[in-house]
Amino acid sequence: MTDKIAIIGFGNIANAIITPLLDNKLIQPENVYCVVNSGKSLENIKKNYKYNINVYKSNSIDSKKIWDCQVKLLSVKPQHLKDIFESDDIKNKDNLLVSILAGVSINKLTQKFPNHKCVRVVTNIPITVGKGLTGIAWGEKITSDQKQFTKKLFENTSKIYEFTEDYLDIFLALTSSGPAIIALIIEALSDGGLSGGLPKILSEELVMEMIIGTISLIRENKLTTSELKNLVTSPGGTTISALRVLERKSIRSALIESIVSASNRSKEFR
Repeated sequence: MTDKIAIIGFGNIANAIITPLLDNKLIQPENVYCVVNSGKSLENIKKNYKYNINVYKSNSIDSKKIWDCQVKLLSVKPQHLKDIFESDDIKNKDNLLVSILAGVSINKLTQKFPNHKCVRVVTNIPITVGKGLTGIAWGEKITSDQKQFTKKLFENTSKIYEFTEDYLDIFLALTSSGPAIIALIIEALSDGGLSGGLPKILSEELVMEMIIGTISLIRENKLTTSELKNLVTSPGGTTISALRVLERKSIRSALIESIVSASNRSKEFR
C-alpha cells in the first residue's frame, strides 16, 4: 500500500474506508495520521477506536505531520474545505489526495492543493456495512500505481465505477442521497401497514423483507421493472388500485425531481 496515510476528518465513511485496511494489515496503525476539528472527536477516537492511530486536533502543531504523508484522504464536510490549508513545506510533488467531498470538483481541489494529484470520489453510507457504491473520477497525471492504490481503498467495501467527472453529480444523487429517499419510502409504507392495524416493528420488517425479495426476483429472473409491475398487477385488483393513487399524487414525478434536485445541489458546491 503506502508507508503513511493521512485522514483529514474522521466520520463514519472515513472510518469505513480505513478500518478494513488496518484489519487486513495493509497498513499499520502507527502509519495512520488523522486530523479532526473538535476536541470531542479527538477524545472519541482516542478512547473508542480499536486501533491506536495518530490523531491530532486541526489547530495543533502536530497536525502538520499529515503533510509528510504521501497519501491524504480528504473527508471533511464541503463547507469546511475553506479551513484547510496545504503546507508550504511539501517537497514531494507526487502526493496523492483522494477527496470524498460532495460536489467539490477536481479543478477546485487542484487549486486548493497545488502540490497534490487529486482524485474525486463519491461513495455512499452502505460502505459502512460493506455494501457501498463508489464512483471515481481521476485528475490529471494520476499514475497507474496511484489509481491502483485508490481502488484498493474502496474495493473491500464497495463496488467501484470509474467515470468522467460529469457523471459524479448524478451518481451522488442516486447513490448517496438515494438511501435517505429509500428510508423515507420504507417509513411511509410501514406507516401504511400501521394504519391497517399492524404493529410498527412488524410492519417495517415486512416492508424491508418485501423490498429485498423484490430485488432478488428482478435480478434472478432478469426482469425489467415494468415486467415485474405487470407480473403482480391484475385487472381491477388491489395493486392497480394502489398504483392509481401513486400516479394521482405524482409520486413518480416527485421521485424523479428529487434526484434532479440533489444532482443540481451537488453542482452548486463546485
